[in-house]
Amino acid sequence: MNEEQLYHRTRPWPGFPMPKSLGSFGDANCMEQLLLHCANAIESNDATLAQQILWVLNNIAPADGDSNQRLTCGFLRALIARAANNGTCKMLAAVANAQNYDNLCNETHEFSIIELANFVDLTPWHRFGFTAANAAIIEAVEGYSVVHIVDLSTTHCMQIPTLIDAIANRLEGPPLVKLTVAAAVEDAPPMLDLSYEELGSKLVSFARSRNIHMEFRVISSSYTDGFSSLIDQLRMQKLMYSGGIGEPEALVINCHMKLHFVPDETVPLILDSEANPNYPFESSLVYSPRSTLLKALRCLDPNVVILVDEDADFTSNDVSSRLRSAFNYLWIPYDTVDTFLPRGSKQRQWYESYIYWKIQNVIAQEGLQRIERLERKSRWVQRMRNADFRAVPFSDDAASEVKSMLDEHAAGWGLKKEEDDLVLTWKGHNVVFATAWLPS
Repeated sequence: MNEEQLYHRTRPWPGFPMPKSLGSFGDANCMEQLLLHCANAIESNDATLAQQILWVLNNIAPADGDSNQRLTCGFLRALIARAANNGTCKMLAAVANAQNYDNLCNETHEFSIIELANFVDLTPWHRFGFTAANAAIIEAVEGYSVVHIVDLSTTHCMQIPTLIDAIANRLEGPPLVKLTVAAAVEDAPPMLDLSYEELGSKLVSFARSRNIHMEFRVISSSYTDGFSSLIDQLRMQKLMYSGGIGEPEALVINCHMKLHFVPDETVPLILDSEANPNYPFESSLVYSPRSTLLKALRCLDPNVVILVDEDADFTSNDVSSRLRSAFNYLWIPYDTVDTFLPRGSKQRQWYESYIYWKIQNVIAQEGLQRIERLERKSRWVQRMRNADFRAVPFSDDAASEVKSMLDEHAAGWGLKKEEDDLVLTWKGHNVVFATAWLPS
């Protein structure tokens, strides 16, 4: 689209003249700077400046534009939602209501099991972690007749069928598999259109078809308090086994892109020892559920802990810092989508709505409502070491399986090893990391 077409296509926001040219604002660096200036204007309650910048962004970043324009459009909507949520810049809040921006962030699709399985298979974003984790889990449970998997994931057990297939094929024969999931009251995409009880029934039937007996259990537990009730149940079970009740089992803690929902130190929380008896580790009144969760997991003496997450930092309390970090990370899913989904497809709409939900949560929400609190791999490594875990390297076979999986996708995806860990890359940029841990 040339500048003249853009000029006639756009509409000025009330009270601001139409510029002669907007072409100079079209590159990603400029869009990022405009977003940062806009965020600062909103935080300082400068509605006039904020509206001027938002009008420019509204014209150079259409929702159906290229990947950088769609990325910028997502942040534009999130900034307007932030102004509306905070009650600052009342003029912008009125714009948000008029433009119906708030509804846009709520357009999240409820997937059927088949839809979600196909959705996850579209890209290595999740498959990378599934493949690396399954290889490490198979090695960790070798020789055990009972395997207990605690699945803390955002993808509703989509990893489990391939893990069941791998377990079914092991030389010593299949074990009894116990699968425990934490069902939080709080909803976060992707959404599933059936209950965990129904999901469990389907997984049990699938396992039976592979000659594996599976027990499925759902524990209502919230990430806001570090899965306290889940930890309580697992601790009671450990005490039973140590007392000679029941058969010893291999305990696997599988964490796939969900631990970053647990509040970190940047969320001011007061420790109530009576309300949180499972966390006796913190002596100060202010505590971090994220760190105390890892220490609680260590006390369970698991056979392996798998930690897979996105390699970015969204923890700053300064919205401009978060915006910069998110903008320089979330361009990746927008850039990759052109390689596997056509414009106008329903799956692409679901995919980009999911990315927008992330942007909106990072920018427009605060406190416990802001759950997209990603941390860099280096920070998670330090947390795990502080909790008395030691890293174990992924085997060459695991790396080969990941490489074979990546061959099914676009050429821009890559794999690299960083010390003991595996890292998924897109065009050389870190995307997702996979780590495996044993008690020290």
